[in-house]
Amino acid sequence: MSRTIYINGDYVAEAEAKVSVFDRGFLFGDGIYEVSAVIGGRLIDNDLHLSRLERSLKEISIPLPLSREEIVDVQRELIARNALQEGVVYLQVTRGAADRDFGFADDMKPSFVAFSQAKNLVNANSVKNGVAVDIAPDTRWARRDIKTVMLLAQVLAKRAAKAKGFHEAWLVEDGFVTEGASSTAFILTKDDVIVTRPNSQAILPGCTRRAVMKMAEGQKLRIEERLFTVEEAREAKEAFLTSASSLVTPVIRIGDHVIGDGTPGPVTKRLQTIYLELARN
Repeated sequence: MSRTIYINGDYVAEAEAKVSVFDRGFLFGDGIYEVSAVIGGRLIDNDLHLSRLERSLKEISIPLPLSREEIVDVQRELIARNALQEGVVYLQVTRGAADRDFGFADDMKPSFVAFSQAKNLVNANSVKNGVAVDIAPDTRWARRDIKTVMLLAQVLAKRAAKAKGFHEAWLVEDGFVTEGASSTAFILTKDDVIVTRPNSQAILPGCTRRAVMKMAEGQKLRIEERLFTVEEAREAKEAFLTSASSLVTPVIRIGDHVIGDGTPGPVTKRLQTIYLELARN
């Protein structure tokens, strides 16, 4: 059955969904995107995603195409029209369409596209059994805190990782792990401290990251936001990654080094259980 897609005020069949060849997202990567998870037909952590969307747009001077309430209406309408029970809703806002020029008018009307994707999130094999991650140099631009559609470096890193049998790539800069190509990286030290890199322009401020950290604090788990090396990650007691589409996913191998006994650790599994309980409720 064909999906229904939202484009600039209209809901259209997937085969009829089109954008201009002069859209600046297509020509320059001049746009922002967001992805919200859907479990049981309900949006998860959506307020965090919309706040990040609004912040990213502001950072590159693109206005919100609709009010936040109207964007939520679009998301919910797509969930209803596509009978989505589990998966994601993708949002993309570009600066708009105009003849190709590096410069742009201040009053350009942004283009807003949204669609749903059915995905197995909760019972995915990766979530249940864990994944292996590759190590790759971080070659992205300097403003990684802005969630732009310029994803070529991530595409190439993930493709290279997949070719070697890995699920994801953890990116490294100056000897320290920044984040995954499409996820936030966490480790659990031998002293049972959860460590993740602090937010800065070097990484994307993950929404699932924020939700999981708040949840961990509520469980009285120790958390440190600091840089960590690949070697420290390899020596970790446990490791996991987070994102809207991967939830809390155990990392059981980094490169050729097995983490722990090669199975999801108890702290990671505890966080998975609590996160899903909160999401469903």
